[in-house]
Amino acid sequence: MCIPAYNSALPSDETTMRLIDTHCHFDEPDFAADRIDLTQQIQAVGVSDLIFPAVSAAHWARLRDVCATSPAFHASYGLHPIYLAEHRPEHVKELRGWLERENPVAIGECGLDFFLPELDVTQQEALFVEHLKLAREFNLPLIIHARRSVDAIIKYLRRFPGLCGVIHSFAGSQQQANTLIRLGFYLGVGGTCTYPRAQRLRTVLANVPLEALLLETDAPDQPDSAWRGKRNDPTRLSVIATTLAALRGDTIAHIAKATTHNATRLFKL
Repeated sequence: MCIPAYNSALPSDETTMRLIDTHCHFDEPDFAADRIDLTQQIQAVGVSDLIFPAVSAAHWARLRDVCATSPAFHASYGLHPIYLAEHRPEHVKELRGWLERENPVAIGECGLDFFLPELDVTQQEALFVEHLKLAREFNLPLIIHARRSVDAIIKYLRRFPGLCGVIHSFAGSQQQANTLIRLGFYLGVGGTCTYPRAQRLRTVLANVPLEALLLETDAPDQPDSAWRGKRNDPTRLSVIATTLAALRGDTIAHIAKATTHNATRLFKL
């Protein structure tokens, strides 16, 4: 069974600063030309591990092959709601096979997206339920996309008690955050927190338990405020950690230690 985030305890013997990017699409073609050089840069700035969430069945093989190039890369397989038009009923059956063969660290990226009106809600929800069933079957954490759909996500998580995972790029309310944490889910903290206009999010992140937070870049998307308009990459993770430390009146060393512990615990790294 998955263990809720709020029960974690920090180890006392971890002294070196280490960061984990729990959500980046480093397998994307955007990184094909400089992935090797960038991997060295990522490690040089203290980012030890990257988790790659898949978005469609067509890209699972590419993701697997890129992850095989480094022990620091970890795969997660799923069907992203934004690519609903690409998904077929047989892909769920194929997903089970990939989970059995490839031993990923998580299932996803999956979830619900109520922002784009062209995405059929009924189809999204049916697909999300299939991911929840697989998470229960394989005892794996979920990486959940929840754009303007947090309440609906919570509704479905309550139907499948005992699951765990992370709400990618969390942007909900304090009440929603508290509910998700009680359900055993972490909140993904990315570049959005670096924008002063994101006042509600910044307030939530300042007040929720640090034991419930994970760092992520969502590279090549969602660059931080100082990197706006540029291709995002995992070297920017320290910017997010520094911002989170400032919001909480904490040190970056403590933020790094806590969030890394959270990530290694959730994904069994």
